[in-house]
Order: sequence, then C-alpha cells, then structure tokens
Amino acid sequence: MEITATMVKELREATGAGVLDCRKALEAAGGDMQKAALILREKGMIAAAKKAGREAREGRVEGYVHPGNRVGVLVEVNCETDFVARTASFQELAHEIALHIAFANPRYVTTEDVPADVLEAEKAKFRQEALSEGKPEAVIERIVEGRLKKFFEETCLMEQPYVRDDQQKVKELIHQAIAQFGENIVVRRFARFELGEDARS
Repeated sequence: MEITATMVKELREATGAGVLDCRKALEAAGGDMQKAALILREKGMIAAAKKAGREAREGRVEGYVHPGNRVGVLVEVNCETDFVARTASFQELAHEIALHIAFANPRYVTTEDVPADVLEAEKAKFRQEALSEGKPEAVIERIVEGRLKKFFEETCLMEQPYVRDDQQKVKELIHQAIAQFGENIVVRRFARFELGEDARS
C-alpha cells in the first residue's frame, strides 16, 4: 500500500511524532493508522525508558490556582535543557500536571516516595480487613497486593489515572513527553494547598 503525505500528516498530528518516524510506522503497519500509532507509542516508551536515567536539572516551577481560589498547586517539573524548559509545549505539560494535582489530590510523586511506616500500616490494615471478611489464608497476600495497588493509584501521582484521560496514567503522559522532547522529564516535587485544610478552630 502506498503511504501518502496526507496519511503521514494525519498520523503526525495524532501522535506528535516526527515525519520520518510516522512514515516508517505506517509502512510497518501496512497503512493501518491505529497499528502505526501503537508502533510509535511502543517505540516512544522504549526511548523514554532509555532516557529515564539521565540527569534533569532544568525545567520550571508551575503554579495553578483553581477558579474560586480554594485550591492551589506548585509543582517542579524538570527536563535536561533550558531550551526545552522554555518551549510552550513543556510549559503546557507543567500546567497540566499542576491542574491534575489540584483535582486528584495525590500525596506522593511515586510509589518509592511512600514512607516505609505508611506502607506497612496500609498492608497491616488490608490484611486485617481481608481476615475480618473471612477470606482464606491462602489468598490473603494476593488481596493485600490488589488493595495496595489501588492505594498507590489513589495516592501516588505517577500511578493516578490522568484527569483528562482516565485510560492512561500520569506516568504514561510523562513517557510520551520524554519521547516528544527527546529529554528525560521528571516531576521532582509538589505542594497542594486547600483553603481551610488543617485549620484549627
């Protein structure tokens, strides 16, 4: 099947990948747009994994205040170069992450950031819940594992379903950004403020 410039343009607009990459993916997929997008996505994830170890010290601190001024967020998003940090696309990414944090209220950036004592307390709680529900001893650990996964999805930014597209996690959004910019991208830290929280009467 002949790969036309229109097909390449359409795939490029849908994925943000380069012209040559789009053409190669379409050729490999026999002109199938969905298969080609999948090829590009997998390629992007592999490339992202290779870049993940590189140092990222540039970037920006992005602020977001939700309409009504009741919730505010500051987030530090890092990349490798000042050039990328200044692009509109990177600024938009940082804004989207700040907006997501405002809505989803994570407590940690990654699963590795969850303190050991919090993790152990959650495991003990899930184990006790499973026992009190009368679950057989043989499946308790599997139940604890499943509930721990749900706990991570609720409390860890990278594991949360992205607020604008719950079919992908925030970490997949970051992987796509790494593939797009060709640099390692890291969410370093964040602070979320909600009016009246922890207020003492």
